Amino acid sequence: MSSLKTQYPVHWLTGQLCEDSRETMYRQSIKTRIRLETCVSLIVSSLIFGMFAIADYYLLGLSREYYLLLTMRIVVVSLCLLLAVIIWRWGSYSRRVWLHALPLWILATGIILIVPLRPESLSTQVTAVAVATMAFYLLIPNLLTVVTVASLYLSIGFVGSAIAFAEVEPMVMLRIALLLIMTNAVGFFALLRLESLQRHQFMLLHEERVHNQQLVAEIAHRKSLELKLRMIAERDALTGLNTRGHFMTRAQELLQQSIVNKTPFSVFMVDVDHFKSINDTWGHSRGDEVLTRIAQVCAHSLRPTDVIGRFGGEEFMVALPDTTADDAYVVAERLKKRVAELPLSDDMSQLCLSVTIGIAVAHTEETELESLLTQADQALYEGKRDGRNQVVMSQVEAEE
Repeated sequence: MSSLKTQYPVHWLTGQLCEDSRETMYRQSIKTRIRLETCVSLIVSSLIFGMFAIADYYLLGLSREYYLLLTMRIVVVSLCLLLAVIIWRWGSYSRRVWLHALPLWILATGIILIVPLRPESLSTQVTAVAVATMAFYLLIPNLLTVVTVASLYLSIGFVGSAIAFAEVEPMVMLRIALLLIMTNAVGFFALLRLESLQRHQFMLLHEERVHNQQLVAEIAHRKSLELKLRMIAERDALTGLNTRGHFMTRAQELLQQSIVNKTPFSVFMVDVDHFKSINDTWGHSRGDEVLTRIAQVCAHSLRPTDVIGRFGGEEFMVALPDTTADDAYVVAERLKKRVAELPLSDDMSQLCLSVTIGIAVAHTEETELESLLTQADQALYEGKRDGRNQVVMSQVEAEE
């Protein structure tokens, strides 16, 4: 708390935060609560003030003084209730401090006016003034400076009225003055401490909220970095396909699922024919473009359940769950045809793209993914030796 007080100091006399922006922020944060509390306290205070008209009647009867007191109480109560409505709708603890101060001055004026109209009740009025002063400080929400000025106005006005209209001995008047001074001092320091504590608590909560927001932002940033790192680890930077490691993980899961469900499982190995000559003739940037276009064709030719990855260089690998050898052959032929139909830029218009595809199919529960890929790779190289631009089934499948 001591470091907080040093970081966010409050004025020793007003209890307000020394930095205007933070003080404004604090007042904005409590404006709704202050409106409600002010309205409730004004309604209660005005009703209590008006109820004393009954005591006035028993003391004064239907006299001129009674009617004056009744009129004054009605005016004070009406103004307080009207201000309660206005404050509820337009009150602002940060921008319209004067509006929140008005009820204090109206109530203080009404209490002071009781003395000339009922001077014989001075002894009871002293108690009422002391209670009203404490209510100003602790019950009706307002700034400490506003409350202090209004309370001093009430005390000085009451003492002045008592001297002017009531026959009071000097020693009695001195005791009344000392009582009111003590009441104001107690109320002032109680509200000063309360104002300071409330502001320190607000800044503590504000600081905690800021730290929480920073923590949330840091967590979001870390998650974003983790996602980017995962994307880097799982996605090939050039083609956007799965990397070799991520493909192996996903394909292994599909293979295990096929074994459990006793469904067929096939894999492709796809190689771009004469890719080295493409790089040598048109450059590596054009070669990268060709790889990207072929990768897109392969991805669009497959089902959402199929998995495709870049094996390395100009080779791709595909895992097809729930796919028989015949179905795999149909898919591979369709893929080969779409690659051949790929439109290229004008400077490469004479190039005829083609791919060679090797296929392997899992038949037993003991089949491993590595062995399947090896079979498909052997079929691929068999096709490359036989002239490329063809689909070749692995020897294991052909023998069966």
